[in-house]
Amino acid sequence: MVAYTLAVAAAVGVVALTALVFRMAGKGSPDGRADGPSAGHAGSMLSALFLLVFAIAIIVPWTTADAARHNTYTESRSAVDAYWAAAGLPGTGPESVRAGLRDYVTFVADDEWEAMRDGRLHPVGTERLDALRTRVTTMEATETEALEARADVLEHLAALSGARALRAADAAATPPSGVLVLTVVTGLLVIVFPFLAGARPRGAALIPLLAMAALLGFGALLTWDISRVFDGPLAVGPDAFRGALEEFARISGGV
Repeated sequence: MVAYTLAVAAAVGVVALTALVFRMAGKGSPDGRADGPSAGHAGSMLSALFLLVFAIAIIVPWTTADAARHNTYTESRSAVDAYWAAAGLPGTGPESVRAGLRDYVTFVADDEWEAMRDGRLHPVGTERLDALRTRVTTMEATETEALEARADVLEHLAALSGARALRAADAAATPPSGVLVLTVVTGLLVIVFPFLAGARPRGAALIPLLAMAALLGFGALLTWDISRVFDGPLAVGPDAFRGALEEFARISGGV
């Protein structure tokens, strides 16, 4: 924070020093008009800065949300593959493992998703997945077919665990520090800049200004909504896991 403050102070100091030097040297001409070169230059640069910050505030979280949505389908797909592979386990292995997978996926869709609104995964989900992997690892198997089935299930569970770790990272992901604040600040400056430059818009001239202010406000709200991957109106939902539960029911009915 200190570095940012010093950077702002240095930039302001450059402007003040330059204005003083040119005034002492008698260079240039007075410019106090709202449509003068100083106001025009500052206005265009403020607009460019807002667009740059707004693009960062939208693109980075949108990319994170898109990756998070893809990761949820990867995780649910691994659970379905493990559910299929469990059919070859010996003894009561298929029923036990499939019940564990149903419990895990149901917990993620119904309970863990609420915890992810706070940027974290529920530890119970990790415990259930670890217990399921331990159950499969310690399962006795002597025949080749059973050994291969156990290896396949463990492979899919490992993929599921890896996708879960990615989901944890997605839940904790946030936009670059200060981007949301800078978006709001630059948006406000763009809105009030004509008044700061000395203009006093009236009548029909206020209509485009009000329209711009409304759109900038909507854009700022959009950056806030999209910054939370698993929370808000644009959040990634548990659709992939609910689809996996439907797959479980279909597979069990066909086996």
